[in-house]
Amino acid sequence: MRFNITRRTQLATLTGFTAASLLLSACGSDAATAVPATTAPVTDMTPTAMMGAMTPTAMMGGAMTPTAMMGAMTPTAMMGGAMTPTAMMGGAMTPTAGAAAPTNTPVKVGSGSVLINGAGATFPVPIYSKWFQQYSTAVNKDVAFNYQPIGSGGGITAITAKTVDFAGSDAALSDKQLAAAPGLIHIPTVAGAVVLAYNLKGVTQPLILDGATVAGIFNGDITSWNDAKIAALNPGVTLPSGDIAVVHRSDGSGTTNIFTNYLSAVSPDWKTKVGAGTTVNWPVGLGGKGNPGVAGLVQQTDSSIGYVELAYAVQNKIAYAKMKNQAGQTVEATVDSTVAAANGITVPADFRISIVNSADPAAWPIAGFTYLLVYKDMNNIKDAARAQALGDFLWWSEHDGEAMAKDLLYARPAADLSTKIEAELRSITYNGAPVITK
Repeated sequence: MRFNITRRTQLATLTGFTAASLLLSACGSDAATAVPATTAPVTDMTPTAMMGAMTPTAMMGGAMTPTAMMGAMTPTAMMGGAMTPTAMMGGAMTPTAGAAAPTNTPVKVGSGSVLINGAGATFPVPIYSKWFQQYSTAVNKDVAFNYQPIGSGGGITAITAKTVDFAGSDAALSDKQLAAAPGLIHIPTVAGAVVLAYNLKGVTQPLILDGATVAGIFNGDITSWNDAKIAALNPGVTLPSGDIAVVHRSDGSGTTNIFTNYLSAVSPDWKTKVGAGTTVNWPVGLGGKGNPGVAGLVQQTDSSIGYVELAYAVQNKIAYAKMKNQAGQTVEATVDSTVAAANGITVPADFRISIVNSADPAAWPIAGFTYLLVYKDMNNIKDAARAQALGDFLWWSEHDGEAMAKDLLYARPAADLSTKIEAELRSITYNGAPVITK
């Protein structure tokens, strides 16, 4: 069955409304998202606490069939009056008591008197939260962290305005963005894989996709799961005939930047009509806030597909596709295939680099670095103790913290890149004096 006009129109309408939430998400507001918000401090930010409790019920509540998702998506329900989950999604949306919602929950760790404030990407939240927890409990108990996971776009906005001490972003800033934030530098922390997570009843073996097919799905040209192009990549697999429900990000997102840069690299049509960036004008689909928001919608939506960072798919036990890479090899998203994506890449002095669509036969094709953004002179921080604490944490994360990367499905920087990062960290100052003297 083809994707009918009524449903395509409903999805397009929803996409238009979720685009309006970008301004809200940049300020950390959850008023226009479909994921229930909570502002309770999070004290146990282990990977299990972050991701293990992200059951379908906790994320979105109730059964998210396409009908349930779209049936009550009137403009009034979307934008007017109280933005309850029920009004947003057209069904009973009572979250399970005590369940965490990392996308909308500030990562508040530690009870020390020196509070470091950050905001931005959800892509690295599983490892950053682990770092914050470990550092504030085992390294320096005087330090506490408050990280707002509002998406890379919101993080860039916040650090440019100097309302936070640091930002997280999976997207390197453009020359224009750097001109608006003189002195801002990129510190690569880890690399990660973006995967195509899907919810397809009756299909038990991993699907195989390639760049052209993924681009066709996300631009609305491929609308059913048994399309000949998907079937050709999956011989012997009985594919259902149902409509494909596309899920994408609704907020300014570095994960989106990685994903759309990949689609632009493999599909001239996508590059011309849609392009790449932290936000794009999606041809079709339903928007979710943050990686957990997309993961939750995929879990709850029959016949759906969306893109998330690998850890979110694994921790939520969501099926995700293997990919044919540029070399024509079928690969699985792993730490090793993410490492391979950076093989042979010359990293510039400012660390702004894309590693999508690698030519390495072992490489996962949709991978990218994530960055901590700080000012080289930390002139956005008015407290010397806080500036010193942030500098010490950055040094620790590049050394001791990186040892935690593999278990959380991230790739740590290679030795030569790590040496360059150390030199960049040593160049950071506060009021002209070096912050790191190691």
